[in-house]
Amino acid sequence: MSTTLNENLLLAVPLAPLAGSLIAGLFSKVVGRKGAHSITILGVFVSFILSAIVYNDVLHGASFNATVYAWMSIGNLKMEVGFLVDSLTAMMMVIVTFVSLMVHIYTIGYMADEEVGYERFFSYISLFTFSMLMLVMSNNFLQLFFGWEAVGFVSYLLIGFYFTRESAIYANMKAFIVNRVGDFGFLLGIGLILAFAGSLNYTDVFVQSDTLATMSFHGTSWGLLTVACICLFIGAMGKSAQFPLHVWLPDSMEGPTPISALIHAATMVTAGIFMVTRMSPLFEHSDAALSFVTVIGAITALFMGFLGVVQNDIKRVVAYSTLSQLGYMTVALGVSAYPVAVFHLGTHAFFKALLFLGAGSIIIGMHHDQDMRNMGGLAKYVPITWITSLLGSLALIGTPFFSGFYSKDSIIDAVKLSHLSGSGFAYFAVVASVFVTALYSFRMYFLVFHGPERFRGPKHPDSPMGQAEAHCHDDHGHGHGPHIPHESPWVVTLPMILLAIPSVIIGAIMVGPMLFGDFFSHGVAFDKVIFISEHHEALKEMGEEFHGWFAMGLHLISGLPMWLAFAGVVVAWFLYMKRPDLPPVIARTFGPIYTLLDNKYYCDKINEVVFAKGAVALGRGLWKEGDVVVIDGVVNGSANFMAWFAGVIRFLQSGYIYHYVFAMIIGMLGLLTLFVTLGGK
Repeated sequence: MSTTLNENLLLAVPLAPLAGSLIAGLFSKVVGRKGAHSITILGVFVSFILSAIVYNDVLHGASFNATVYAWMSIGNLKMEVGFLVDSLTAMMMVIVTFVSLMVHIYTIGYMADEEVGYERFFSYISLFTFSMLMLVMSNNFLQLFFGWEAVGFVSYLLIGFYFTRESAIYANMKAFIVNRVGDFGFLLGIGLILAFAGSLNYTDVFVQSDTLATMSFHGTSWGLLTVACICLFIGAMGKSAQFPLHVWLPDSMEGPTPISALIHAATMVTAGIFMVTRMSPLFEHSDAALSFVTVIGAITALFMGFLGVVQNDIKRVVAYSTLSQLGYMTVALGVSAYPVAVFHLGTHAFFKALLFLGAGSIIIGMHHDQDMRNMGGLAKYVPITWITSLLGSLALIGTPFFSGFYSKDSIIDAVKLSHLSGSGFAYFAVVASVFVTALYSFRMYFLVFHGPERFRGPKHPDSPMGQAEAHCHDDHGHGHGPHIPHESPWVVTLPMILLAIPSVIIGAIMVGPMLFGDFFSHGVAFDKVIFISEHHEALKEMGEEFHGWFAMGLHLISGLPMWLAFAGVVVAWFLYMKRPDLPPVIARTFGPIYTLLDNKYYCDKINEVVFAKGAVALGRGLWKEGDVVVIDGVVNGSANFMAWFAGVIRFLQSGYIYHYVFAMIIGMLGLLTLFVTLGGK
């Protein structure tokens, strides 16, 4: 087999969904609804098949790292489009295209009732897939930044898809602005690397990593790579929704459910995890940057999980679950367990996409009611959604032998073995999060699928549907029976079944090769020296105790995380099935804590008061003092002076010759006096 991948084949991977997007978007009136979803699904399907071929070739030793198009050269700086395809990239290509393909098929059923924007939505999600593929396949910072910004821009369009809804407009603006904050740090990091390394190409920068590690800013003890890596990670905090730049992600639920699955499972939110992994040769030179990554990830994993416990919107529960799991991945990055982070990224992509699509199927069956307080007893009405959602939930909480079990427990073990600053707090956070994850996951499961059928009675008064019902009770409150939930069509359930399969088995299949085998041995970012370095030996120690997926499952089945997950399920069953009267009592008893959680730690309020209003006040101050007083003062002052001066000298323009002669004599005397004075000196 050739050791170099075919360039044309690689080009076809991102260009196929791009072509589908352009056709569906620009020629929507020609191709129609059926043509739009057919051409975009075909494009993503072609991309998936080609990605699978690339993945197979990479596993047999092939790779690619070259420029495919030179855009611009400025001196020694080259701005190019190029691909770096190794095992990391190939895995991401398969995950992105497979999940995207499932979302495309699912969208046919979910968006079937949309009279306006159907073709536009398919165009957007294909464009989103193209953007993510360009990001993960890039071999230079310029293309990485292009893909980075492109997924942000398309997510803005998708979150605000229902642009006539005020909440959707607020949500997409919030996502756009918060990501710009992170992207400012990301751009600074790229700028620092360019300034000191003199290149935007990954390979050129990585070769100089040892030299860059010795550099510091003049007059300070700040290491160049420490600052550059923290700046890069700030970009990841925005894209991968890490505290405190997480606030955009729950509000992004305003978009249709298919895009929630695409954003939250395999694409946009994993971009930051992928980027830090790709930049591991740089991060490994700075323990300070790694500790910063670890602490931020630990805070996100634990405290975002708490917020999932008090949510009533089914999509928001899954959204906060995403935040927490992203925190797990970030912690793994911080303790240098990069393969473990990528492993959890892969397993999470499948079961989280499954949970989002399951939530969407429930919303369809509930006639677009998303409040779990209006559900209950749905298992017999939506059996396929019930089973697949149960499998996704079991994978999420780390049930033995499910995919999430292997990746999540590997993260916990890696953190436990780490000696970096902040790893102690991180270990507590990820272990405690196991209980929290099981609690909110099975709270959702029991409220939705079991217990009394609450959809038969009046809607919960605090739910959106309940408030709408109260407003129109006089018109529609009599003579109508409840809407009976129903299973979704096959275009919705088939992707869920196909995602449920890897949610169960992919962990057992991949744990050995990815964590302790040679899966990453050929990647430019995955030098074995990085993983078995002097300071970070977690994976080495874990590898010595690994004896296969089955033995690993048996060994960890009696560990603390397993018992915490079991306890979370039991507590959820007791509170929401056995004693549903207790949660309101607990909420009243711990009123301040519940209020804090219900208000999401007041992060939105702090951003509004400190940053939004502060920025407005700063802008107003700069306008009044800087623009009006200083700039306008200088401009208007000079104009006023000239007007005054013109007013004075116009008296000399009398029309009398003797006035002009007198002015000439005075001027000549002045010049003579000046020359004599200068000559005397």
